[in-house]
Amino acid sequence: MRVGLIAPPFIPVPPVEYGGTELFIADLAEGLQNLGIEVIVYTNGEATVNAKRRWLFEKAQWPLQGDDYAVLKDVEHTAWAINDASNTCDILHLNSAQALPCSRLSKLPVVYTLHHPTDRQLSALYSRHPDLHYVCISNDQSSREHLPNFNIVHHGVDLSKYQLRTQKQPYLSFIGRIAPIKGTHLAIEIAKRAEIPLKIAGEIQPAYNDYFEAKVRPHIDGKFIEYLGLADLTTKNELLGNSLAMLFPIKWDEPFGLVMLEAMACGTPVLALRAGSVPEIVKHGTSGFVSRTIDGLVRHTKHIPLDPLQIREYVQQHFSQQRMAQHYCALYEQILRFLRRDAPAA
Repeated sequence: MRVGLIAPPFIPVPPVEYGGTELFIADLAEGLQNLGIEVIVYTNGEATVNAKRRWLFEKAQWPLQGDDYAVLKDVEHTAWAINDASNTCDILHLNSAQALPCSRLSKLPVVYTLHHPTDRQLSALYSRHPDLHYVCISNDQSSREHLPNFNIVHHGVDLSKYQLRTQKQPYLSFIGRIAPIKGTHLAIEIAKRAEIPLKIAGEIQPAYNDYFEAKVRPHIDGKFIEYLGLADLTTKNELLGNSLAMLFPIKWDEPFGLVMLEAMACGTPVLALRAGSVPEIVKHGTSGFVSRTIDGLVRHTKHIPLDPLQIREYVQQHFSQQRMAQHYCALYEQILRFLRRDAPAA
């Protein structure tokens, strides 16, 4: 079996810093190859994923400058990738909404992983492509869609890239886009009320610069509240691994939240508001604490009697790269088996 795994063209696979979808694609590609599946990753020329790579555009482009041209670039990349993969692959796996209309260019079976939150226009787009095989990344996400043909596969991470640290330092961490829905300002509130320092890392996108200036920057003093900028894998290991807990006070229905797995892979508990996929990912009292209120998170922050080794083992059991790859491999095989069964006799 040969899988054409098509990423958007803007961020390297895996990402150097920001890029949840690209991290997923890298882990899936390498996980599939560990199972003996041949994978071709369609990305940009700066990708370093340990798999066959092909690209139309040499350079990454992030943050995007001009949405109209970005859409054109994504469509051009995807149309080229689908045409190329159709000559060599058995199945296509798409990962951006712009790629869905391009799926009509191939007769190969198509798997599409939903990386976006529920949106009325996106849901309408899915309904116009009923022959695709959709994959939701959480039960919560699937409950918000009415897809014609779907499976649910949780993300997984390569634990070998994350260092278990059993000795923690007296600070809290936050990693994510600096945006209202991610709750950066709430993380600051929790840290201040719990009287525990906070280290923040994440991208400040242009659309949220005013939010950063009004709700985050005034609290940054370089001591109690620190902002570290973007975080690569080395920084993530250091920041997450050493912290008492990672705060995840989201204000929206997060479809998944890979950073929760990254924190737990370092043996660090996640303290999160109950929304979206959070209750599926964080096991309350085992790998972190889930609360409906900020008051609840403040109380849990003051007392975290969780074992880092037990947290890491929880991720290994439920959210490993191998487990994710096995689920996708089974889906691919099922799709191809049905196609062979329905193919007309020679």
